[in-house]
Amino acid sequence: MRALVTGAAGFVGGHLIDYLLAETDLEIIGTVYRRQPEPPYPTGRVRLERLDLREEAAVAEVLARWRPDYIVHLAAQSFVPISWQHPWSTFEQNVHTQINIFKGVLTANLADARLLVVSSGEVYGVPRPEDLPLDENTPLQPTSPYGVSKVTQDLLGWQYHRSHGLHTIRVRPFNHIGPGQNEMFVTSSFAKQIALIELGKQKGPVAHGNLESERDFTDVRDVVRAYWLILNAGEPGAVYNIGSGRAISIRSVLDTFIRLATVPVAVEPDSELLRPSDIPSIVCDPSRLRRATGWQPQIPFAQTLRDILDDWRQRVR
Repeated sequence: MRALVTGAAGFVGGHLIDYLLAETDLEIIGTVYRRQPEPPYPTGRVRLERLDLREEAAVAEVLARWRPDYIVHLAAQSFVPISWQHPWSTFEQNVHTQINIFKGVLTANLADARLLVVSSGEVYGVPRPEDLPLDENTPLQPTSPYGVSKVTQDLLGWQYHRSHGLHTIRVRPFNHIGPGQNEMFVTSSFAKQIALIELGKQKGPVAHGNLESERDFTDVRDVVRAYWLILNAGEPGAVYNIGSGRAISIRSVLDTFIRLATVPVAVEPDSELLRPSDIPSIVCDPSRLRRATGWQPQIPFAQTLRDILDDWRQRVR
């Protein structure tokens, strides 16, 4: 059997492919954007396709040629602040590509293929305290262009299931973190700065934004395991939250990194790191996912932060 993973050179795509290589015997087709470096997967089971997913004919050709049994669409513009600066390109990368995949599946008559549509916890917007933890019936009220693009992907997954009978399963992952993540994201930003301070390459303090925000953090390695489980056990057309079910403050994250540092670390707020619309607290209710698959996070949060910092220590050297 065969799985197609878009965004194979990305943070989540890389971890998913590593998981599938370790836990399955699938042949894996990974798509890589034309200008991205080619990821060095150490096995002949991974075939890479250089592809711009915004090109409908090219997407259709790849799907028809490989005829995957599983499709996990991870390629995306996933950084919320960029969506404020470039809302249209965010839609191009998130929504346009999703439509091209659906159309390619229909053109190739891949009626039995299982498609994972990756939405986001950002679709819920700014929840009221009484609505926490957020379940899948919580109203969708996104507060950023990125969130709106993810609502659109989400609802397209539902629509193509209802209109065309596609085996789409939608997931709404909350904040997932881990080694290999881009420094634009908060835990990776903190870890990189501390790694540079340890080497004497950064003289100033660790810059930070709002430390009072609380997020539902899950290790990316637990998240990709949830993706695979729900692809096989989820109900077609249904949607599933993915998260730890607990809220952790950004301040607590930074404090943990400081304790892990090998040298004294100072901190300083940076107004440029504040968002136009920030969510005070968000935590998900993952019970629907747990009922369907038995999934639980396995990697302790402190271990995740240690792994992120160790990863950045290697990268900055």
